Amino acid sequence: MSRRNLLRALGGTAALGALAGCGVPAAYIGPEDRGAADRSAREKRLSFANWPLYIDTDDEDESKRPTLDAFEQRTGISVHYTEEINDNDEFFGKISPSLLNRQETGRDLIVISDWMCARFVRLGWVQEMDRSRQPNVAKYLDPLLRDPHFDQGRRSTVPWQSGITGIAYNRKAIGRELRSVSDLWADDLKGKITLLSGLDEAFALLMQGEGVDITDWKTDDFHKVCDRVEKMVDSRHIRRFTGNDYLKDLESGDVLACQAYSGDVIQLQADKPEIEFLIPEEGAELWSESLMIPNKARHKANAELLIDHYYDPEVAAELAAWVNYVCPVPAARDVLANSKDEELAALAEDPLIFPDDAMRTRLAIARDITPKERPELAKRWNGIVGL
Repeated sequence: MSRRNLLRALGGTAALGALAGCGVPAAYIGPEDRGAADRSAREKRLSFANWPLYIDTDDEDESKRPTLDAFEQRTGISVHYTEEINDNDEFFGKISPSLLNRQETGRDLIVISDWMCARFVRLGWVQEMDRSRQPNVAKYLDPLLRDPHFDQGRRSTVPWQSGITGIAYNRKAIGRELRSVSDLWADDLKGKITLLSGLDEAFALLMQGEGVDITDWKTDDFHKVCDRVEKMVDSRHIRRFTGNDYLKDLESGDVLACQAYSGDVIQLQADKPEIEFLIPEEGAELWSESLMIPNKARHKANAELLIDHYYDPEVAAELAAWVNYVCPVPAARDVLANSKDEELAALAEDPLIFPDDAMRTRLAIARDITPKERPELAKRWNGIVGL
């Protein structure tokens, strides 16, 4: 379970609104007060905060990051790269005091999950990017990812990597193919399934199992899902709720089916080929963790150049081959397909990295939870999960 703080307990932006009435500055920052004097021209550097194990490293020297090193060599811009993001809410709590008080965070570029990006965008805590510096983004960004509900036109965010929330299951142990979210509730899987504990991570796939259009879901849809999950908890059908630790249960055989992320399953399949990843007949959620330039960043232009570097199909292919998540640059597929390395060429045919046309029709980006909705929904979900 991730560390939770006051902001999460009170619903994040709702807590900030309450603080505004207690002598704390108003949370929302208008466009006129987001920028700072950009030092990019005279200071050839930038600071980039990311999640652990989310960038390619050299096989012989893990301190080297080939795609990042190539950017530094090509541009002369040095990148201070840190793996300091372990949890969205924790990181929000870490940098929100600076942003709330209209101060720089010391970071020019950050990567967080899109549901948290939505919070930053609503608060006005990130800057719009200059697409004239990002021709690769304009040309190569996957059309499926171009227009999320919270940042239409992707003016303030750019996907770093994407993924699919679906179902991982041990077909050999179960003895049949699963096809639907409803298959999780089969009698022979009682006590052998897990769901994700995080509200934002879990709700969309479960709604899809109820036939809901997750791009335009309603509060009643959410409570209908909770009614079903609550019933399954009471009957002990659900073994437990997990963070990213669901893999050990699946690997050990304690769990036969679970909510899972596509990138995790690709890596697990190398040792456990009997594990399959299901995109249910009803569809699955396509999500991203996205790059953003926080307010008052001192090297905005440099950050924009780095983002565009990763949208060069050659660079995107190199990164995708290492992280194994859904690549937000479909053109990278051809780069890998033409590789003389058989393993790299095979990645081009993996639909969990480059979804094929049939799969793409079953993927959707969920409407995010609004600040007004979050307290009620979080209270209901966390009560069921036991958070």
